[in-house]
Amino acid sequence: MRTLASELAGHADTGTDQPRIYADANLSATLVTYLRQRLGWDVLHVIEEDDLRRASDLEHFRLARQLRRTLITLDHDFLDDRRFPHAESGGVILLSAPDEHRYRQMLKRLDAEVFRAGQGSVDARAVVPMPLMGRKQHLQPEWLRT
Repeated sequence: MRTLASELAGHADTGTDQPRIYADANLSATLVTYLRQRLGWDVLHVIEEDDLRRASDLEHFRLARQLRRTLITLDHDFLDDRRFPHAESGGVILLSAPDEHRYRQMLKRLDAEVFRAGQGSVDARAVVPMPLMGRKQHLQPEWLRT
């Protein structure tokens, strides 16, 4: 029996010049649209995949790494290193903000400073494929002031 993971695994390493994101069910459709249309990210949104809608957090965590995608979530459960060891992740970004505007501000800065770091310099790179591999980043509005 084929699954989404088995179907996509062969394509996980295909080159792309865009950040590869695994957006869990907590990310709104409007934020996913922003990521795709305004930032140009390659986003797999679990809500759009029947096989993934009801998957457990642990399944999302594992599948994101298997598919070589950075997991973006609003779910604080992913901060639990016993259940979701950072060293075993493809990178986890937890967003916390009071409104959609601040989420967008954080995502725009994340795009520029993490995923497209080095662009415009002499040694410019298109996109850092998995810049948070083995790490978790909890972004809050205070990050915008630093």
